[in-house]
Amino acid sequence: MACVGKCKKEAISIQDSFSAYNAVIDEGKCVSCGACERVCPNNHKVPLNKPIYWKEGWAPDDVRIKASSGGAASAMMECFVDDGGYVAACLFRNGEFIFDITNKKDELIRFAGSKYVKSNPVGIYDKVIEKIKNGKKVQFIGLPCQVAAIKNYTKMMPANISENLYTVDLICHGSPSPKILTLALREKGVDIKQLREIRFRNKTNFGLSSQNENDEYKTITPNGVQDMYTYAFLTSLDYTENCYFCQYATLGRVSDVTIGDSWGSNQPNSEQGKGISLILCQTNKGMELIKKSGLRLEEVDVEKAIEANHQLRHPSIPPKTRESFFENLDKGFYKAVSKCAPKVYYKQKLKESLIKLKIIRGGGKPNRV
Repeated sequence: MACVGKCKKEAISIQDSFSAYNAVIDEGKCVSCGACERVCPNNHKVPLNKPIYWKEGWAPDDVRIKASSGGAASAMMECFVDDGGYVAACLFRNGEFIFDITNKKDELIRFAGSKYVKSNPVGIYDKVIEKIKNGKKVQFIGLPCQVAAIKNYTKMMPANISENLYTVDLICHGSPSPKILTLALREKGVDIKQLREIRFRNKTNFGLSSQNENDEYKTITPNGVQDMYTYAFLTSLDYTENCYFCQYATLGRVSDVTIGDSWGSNQPNSEQGKGISLILCQTNKGMELIKKSGLRLEEVDVEKAIEANHQLRHPSIPPKTRESFFENLDKGFYKAVSKCAPKVYYKQKLKESLIKLKIIRGGGKPNRV
């Protein structure tokens, strides 16, 4: 959405059709200045650099316990703010996944956690530029395409100013339209705009949970039942079309630091259960971020890490059932999933019913897909 933020004539809007996100130009307002094309990470691909430093690791326990994985992002954010910098990243607010920027340590918790939905970064690029121009250091954390967008934004800035931008990208599967999440929650009787907070996973336990007034998280699907929203996400069923052709799902990375889950780690199960981050550094700035962050760093099997994170080689591949999913989405999210994966859906539906009737007890965790 860099184009939306860059257009001074407000001639660009985003058309969300569930299966695709498209930037639509109002020809009546457009003055053909080309600014939107220059910042677009798809039209103007940002140079990629292969990692020069591979590690896996985790943050201290008090930080790690609040994170989806090993807490690498949280540790970097806290260290950066302690050093007088600002952090820009995605958070959930008023039913939307948007970006904000802060230098307050107690606000960083809002940025923590995986978010399996397309976020809206409109407005954040200009805020980042403003801080950098005023001599502030900014750590920008986002998806590879969003990092590419902020880099295109800063392309014309003097090097001594743009050096104050530190970028962290996330190993990204792809992302679905937020309208799909809203639909899935509504069918469960949940109004996303009424939620204080939402989680998509807790370490290796994948499933939607919401925060109540006591700051406790309650699962939307009973414990031990595979949540269909995260099932659709993890099987690459519901991403928007562009994600399957992503130019940034490759070993060459767009950022100073890349982070993700260290699936297939050789660490003991006791550590894996707490979450372990995979960390790739492409620049000396990235190595500076990592080494100052207080992370415990361990050697990682590079080939194994790539094998477990296919987005380091190629974009996600759409399943054959994707077309069927979107054809049936007008009948409801869960109806659409049932058409694509009937065995999985009805098995979990039966399990959920038996738990609600107290015929069997909930518990355990669904396996990672």
